Amino acid sequence: MFFTVPTLLTWARILAIPLIVGVFYLPLDSPTRNLIATVLFVVVAITDWLDGWLARKLNQTSSFGAFLDPVADKFLVCAALLILVQLDRVNALVAFVIIGREIAISALREWMAQIGASRSVAVHMLGKLKTTAQMVAIPFLLYDGALFGVIDTRIWGNVLIWIAAVLTVWSMVYYLRKALPEIRAKAR
Repeated sequence: MFFTVPTLLTWARILAIPLIVGVFYLPLDSPTRNLIATVLFVVVAITDWLDGWLARKLNQTSSFGAFLDPVADKFLVCAALLILVQLDRVNALVAFVIIGREIAISALREWMAQIGASRSVAVHMLGKLKTTAQMVAIPFLLYDGALFGVIDTRIWGNVLIWIAAVLTVWSMVYYLRKALPEIRAKAR
């Protein structure tokens, strides 16, 4: 199932990442670059929900799609965070915590799958809350202006990205605690 509609949407999400990054190198004024990058990010982020929904609806779920989907999400978030650090809109520590957690939990999930214990690190509500907070924070920070002339997206984006960072650490501790019995059993 390498070329199903859901998988193609996931590939499109990966291919769109250089477009989002590239916007900030165009000879446009800052508000225009911010708006284009925000719109691109939101559209691309929506495909994450859409590809999962289509995979279930069209009965086109696959192990390859299940592998590629979180990889695409992590690439998207990491690229956006690195841009935001470069633009001085996100604290480097926050980006490090979020990116570091993604690498650590991905490695943990891979190892747990190899030892047949992947259920112990299945996606939990904390991870979903973390993802939601960062997927709202990132477009706010990319936009970096007054939304509808009222909402200061930099302030709200920073509040949400710090919440995402706290949830990131909390969810990582949760996953590590869930995996600890399996880790101890295999370490003997």
